[in-house]
Amino acid sequence: MPDLTKAIEIANIIAPEHLELSVEKPELLAPLIHNAGAIFMGRYTAEALGDYCAGPNHVLPTSGTAKFSSPLGVYDFQKRTSLINCSASGADSLGRIASVLARGESLTAHAQSAEYRIFKESS
Repeated sequence: MPDLTKAIEIANIIAPEHLELSVEKPELLAPLIHNAGAIFMGRYTAEALGDYCAGPNHVLPTSGTAKFSSPLGVYDFQKRTSLINCSASGADSLGRIASVLARGESLTAHAQSAEYRIFKESS
């Protein structure tokens, strides 16, 4: 396994578009791969199968972008919205952090919007 451990480390650094795990038990290694566009499992699963026959598409992250990007999928065609909800104490705590970060970026109005929600200390 030492050689496979090093191979996994290198694969995660390279972040390949296609990665063939041509080993006897690929299901043991797949959870250790964090950066690959598509992982082809086992000796019988050629990369060409993914190109032409298996899988949802062939639009994969190239040039190492699998470190931060995923294959094209159904989520790319759906509209999503984030919901953020803070309590008063959460707004106080997070607002102090947001204020510092916003001011660090010279986004004064952002800082002020966070500061407005910080508990005012009694004199």
